[in-house]
Amino acid sequence: MRRRILVITAVVVLLILGAAVAVFLKSRDRPAGKLDTKLKGVSASVATNATAPIKRPKKKGQYHVVDDKDCWNNFGGDPQRTLSRPGIDIGLPLRHFWVTGLRSYIEYPPSYCGGILYVNTFGGRTVALNSHNGHIVWQRFGARKPSTPAIAGPRLLVSSHDGRVTAYNRFNGQLLWTLKVAGKVESSPVAIGRVAYFGATDGRLFAVYVRTGRIKWAYNTGGRINSSPSIFRNRIFITTYAGSIFCLRLSDAHKIWSTYLRRNVLQYESFYASPSTDGRRIFTISRSGDIFALSASSGHVIWKAHVGGYGYSTPAIAHGRVFIGGFDGGLRAFRASDGKVLWNRNLGGRILGGSFVAGNLVFTATLEEKTFAMRVSDGKILWHLNIGKYSPGIVTERHYFFTLNGIVMAWHARRSPQILAELRAKRRHAATKSAKRRVTTAPKG
Repeated sequence: MRRRILVITAVVVLLILGAAVAVFLKSRDRPAGKLDTKLKGVSASVATNATAPIKRPKKKGQYHVVDDKDCWNNFGGDPQRTLSRPGIDIGLPLRHFWVTGLRSYIEYPPSYCGGILYVNTFGGRTVALNSHNGHIVWQRFGARKPSTPAIAGPRLLVSSHDGRVTAYNRFNGQLLWTLKVAGKVESSPVAIGRVAYFGATDGRLFAVYVRTGRIKWAYNTGGRINSSPSIFRNRIFITTYAGSIFCLRLSDAHKIWSTYLRRNVLQYESFYASPSTDGRRIFTISRSGDIFALSASSGHVIWKAHVGGYGYSTPAIAHGRVFIGGFDGGLRAFRASDGKVLWNRNLGGRILGGSFVAGNLVFTATLEEKTFAMRVSDGKILWHLNIGKYSPGIVTERHYFFTLNGIVMAWHARRSPQILAELRAKRRHAATKSAKRRVTTAPKG
């Protein structure tokens, strides 16, 4: 008996020592990150007219009068990747007024500005659609594009699986420049002024000049990047498959902090989801379903939560809340400050893409092809659509534009200005008819 106890004790000690050694060896494999000045595997080609001023064409009849003034320039709607427009409260979707199929699934939502929607498909198409009628303005073909095109003034920046980031004249699709890097580029670019930012699966985060594609700086994180960077003021944040989150100075890529997050004693986390930020905190979810809120200034973990199953959804931020979906079918609303779960709505299907907030509504789609609108305050389902997969879409001050299972749909909402104008016109017409009837039926004499 004593011998058996000694053997068991020895086995336990060996297991503990083995785990300690594994943790030690793993802890040594934590790249600190560094500026990349050699730029191996990077090449660029620039069209002769790339730096010439681009003007929007004035050909009569080419575009319908632009009603929607509020642009959605990149994945997330803003450089912080908040996926929200809390100030736009047009109500529930009422009716769709055009539908366009693109023959391949659309993993990421569109961008929009000036009457044109821009959509990438996994089949490799980049399509510019007239937002009034869904007609194709121009399109280009290439490698797979699980990303959102980024609007940079008159230019459109498109990333793809073949390692290319391409700039087009966003009005006519004319090629301006192409940058080729060593890894795949799933990262959706974001432009701030003259510079655009994106990551690549070779672990590098790039800053490039919008007019030429020339690299301003490149930073090697040491971990695969599939996510899209978020930006707040002079800081840029990125997550990696190595379990790291980096915060760099936007102007020169000086590292402000980096944090490695563990899944358990033997493994680091792995991040596909992009980080989003409210300026004070960074929010993201790991592939294992762990949710983290970090201090934007220091990188310290403020709170941690979990969803069942995998986690791939970039968090949406609005109204002091963070909305995150998981593969367990639940969309959760957390209080941004401390992570308290305010509500959890099970939607009966896996949630892969990020949600978006419009006014007091939060929209999400499931892989089981359903789309829902829920009330921000309590998660009550107020509307649903029997089409889904993957990220539901975007909102402007007049319309919803949904990108679901390879289909682009434009919807009027109950409080869209044009719908309210129709109701007012109907009321005026009814009042006029009623007044005429009263005059006609009034007794004479």
